[in-house]
Amino acid sequence: MTNDKIQMTNEKNKKFDLEDRTLRFAINVIYICNTINKDVINENLIHQLIRASGSIGANYREANDSISKKSFYHLIGICRREAKETRYWLQLLQYNNSGHKDRLDFLIDEAFQLAKIFASIGKKIFDNFKIIYSIVIDALTFVIKERSYT
Repeated sequence: MTNDKIQMTNEKNKKFDLEDRTLRFAINVIYICNTINKDVINENLIHQLIRASGSIGANYREANDSISKKSFYHLIGICRREAKETRYWLQLLQYNNSGHKDRLDFLIDEAFQLAKIFASIGKKIFDNFKIIYSIVIDALTFVIKERSYT
């Protein structure tokens, strides 16, 4: 196997590792929600939490299949926001269920880590957009200057 194939395989595995990680995260959220007492408050928190935690992976998978970089960037931003929202609901659930503190701490940290990962991906894409934009502006400026001299 050549170095190019190894690199492509590693990049592909990273993409799917994050898909798997977001799926495992959502499954862990569902698991802990099944162990928590179902009172009126918890039911509302759990409903919001399961929707937000599942949305992270769903939007990431959609981003991986997006047609344009702009769409990918937009969906990665949604992933980051959903991870932050999930962390919020987990913190509220933890407040209301102190007996599950350790397990919820783990999930709160994982939601924070996922938000950081998606923020990093989004920043890299945004930086690339800025570079491309700068190149286009420089090229247009050059063309305009050239035309003004003729």
